[in-house]
Amino acid sequence: MTSVEVNLKPAAVTQPKASPLANLVKRPAVLSLILAIATIALYCPVHHHPFVNYDDGDYVYQNRQVQSGLSWATLKWALTTSHAQNWHPLTWLSHALDWQLFGDKPAGPHDVNVILHVLDAVLLFWVLLRATGFPVRSFMVAVLFALHPINVESVAWIAERKNVLSMMFFLLALGAYRRYASGPRVGRYAVVAALFALGLMAKPQIITLPCVLLLWDYWPLQRMFPEGRDRHSVAPEAGEIPGRSLRYLVIEKIPLFAIAAVSAAITLNVQHAARSWFPRRVRAGNGIFSYGLYLWKAIWPARLTLFYPHPGDSLNWWKVSLSGAVLLLITAFVIAGRRHRYLPVGWFWFIGTLVPMLGIVQVGMQAMADRYAYVSFIGLFIIVCWGMPELAEFLHLPRYAMGIAGIAAILTLAVAARRQLDYWQTEEGLWRHALEITTRNWIAEGELGTALAVGGRVEEAVPHFYNVLAIAPTDTTANMGLAIYELKRGRFHEAIGFYQLVVKEKGTKTDRVVNAWIGMAKAYFRLGENQKAQECLQTAKRLQQ
Repeated sequence: MTSVEVNLKPAAVTQPKASPLANLVKRPAVLSLILAIATIALYCPVHHHPFVNYDDGDYVYQNRQVQSGLSWATLKWALTTSHAQNWHPLTWLSHALDWQLFGDKPAGPHDVNVILHVLDAVLLFWVLLRATGFPVRSFMVAVLFALHPINVESVAWIAERKNVLSMMFFLLALGAYRRYASGPRVGRYAVVAALFALGLMAKPQIITLPCVLLLWDYWPLQRMFPEGRDRHSVAPEAGEIPGRSLRYLVIEKIPLFAIAAVSAAITLNVQHAARSWFPRRVRAGNGIFSYGLYLWKAIWPARLTLFYPHPGDSLNWWKVSLSGAVLLLITAFVIAGRRHRYLPVGWFWFIGTLVPMLGIVQVGMQAMADRYAYVSFIGLFIIVCWGMPELAEFLHLPRYAMGIAGIAAILTLAVAARRQLDYWQTEEGLWRHALEITTRNWIAEGELGTALAVGGRVEEAVPHFYNVLAIAPTDTTANMGLAIYELKRGRFHEAIGFYQLVVKEKGTKTDRVVNAWIGMAKAYFRLGENQKAQECLQTAKRLQQ
């Protein structure tokens, strides 16, 4: 033994302190709060925005049934009406509740839209977190959804209450489905079916939910083909759900497909009067081209507007071919990389959920719409938020580089979204922006003319009405505007001519037809043709009954 005494007691090991980010990740409730605050901060200006003269009148400020508030009569009307060529009773009831609470002030309905969008974003975060166990990736998907400029239309437009409301039920159903899949029971399945039905009663855009659930079975739940589970893209914390055969999973969805079929039949029936009969090849070509445009707007969300006019026979087939080639290349890529299960799920989510809105059955005269991407872009966000970390790992990039890139992307999207939101401050600004970035947009011309006329700037409105008639001679908005203009100027024969075009056009709204007959009566009275004036008034009275 040496005289030096050796201390053999092990030294205490000092544990490294967790980083603030690591602590934050362990608190999903805090992430939810951050997400909600960021979304409210972006959209708070809509509290001061007005109603829009496109659809908001049909849905709220000119809708007598909605203005009667919640009652048994309103409930009966909501369940049976096809007003505005839609069957969505829950949406009608939500507008009626708005009117009962807030009256004719648009601030309240705007705030409700924002609250629903916040709920949608938070629900999306939790649904993904529970299914995958990845808090940061789930959070990033929810942030992209909350702040992407293409969703401004769904939030800032009161008439699109149906979009944010149906999404809430869609996400609730998706979350309830995971609980059912972890322990299948009739009661749990009934909850999924009920939420799906409620979502369809808000807007039938979520009709593809049964197909989305099949994708969800493939990933992240991995019930489908469990022997080839992708364990890298789903954390162990998410738990392992028992696998099932493909046959079982399809049969399992039959009740949901039946609900979707009923909704489709109702929708096709009520929208029959609003259909636009473009040739089949044009509708198919525009659908393929729209996919390409949506992809581009997901990456570079510029030149967004409320109405994109349908190109009809002027569709550029070279662009259609290019878009189709891009779709095929991406599809081949995701199939080749299917061992990363989130790739085919995200891509076919995007492709599949857009199908009902592509205009294969064309309703209206729009080529595409920003609001149609509200559900569909989630698939692309999943690809980005799961793919980028894996790519960074493959390239051995430091984590801080990914963090900086993510923050930069979020800030860029937020700035772009706020700029897009600014166009919704006034009707004039909204429609002038549409005319700046589109061509032959007769809807924007007509609505801008209407906004100017209502604001007392009739002389400025008239050229816009004539611009409409140069493209769409039977457009009732322009003909009605010019009829009122000519009546005020004392040009009664000219006014009668415009009014007659309004009442002859099929599909014209009843209120507009009634006002046209009353306007004609005024013109005939001024011309001294009292018998014709009385006939016009009787026709108007009959239509009002």
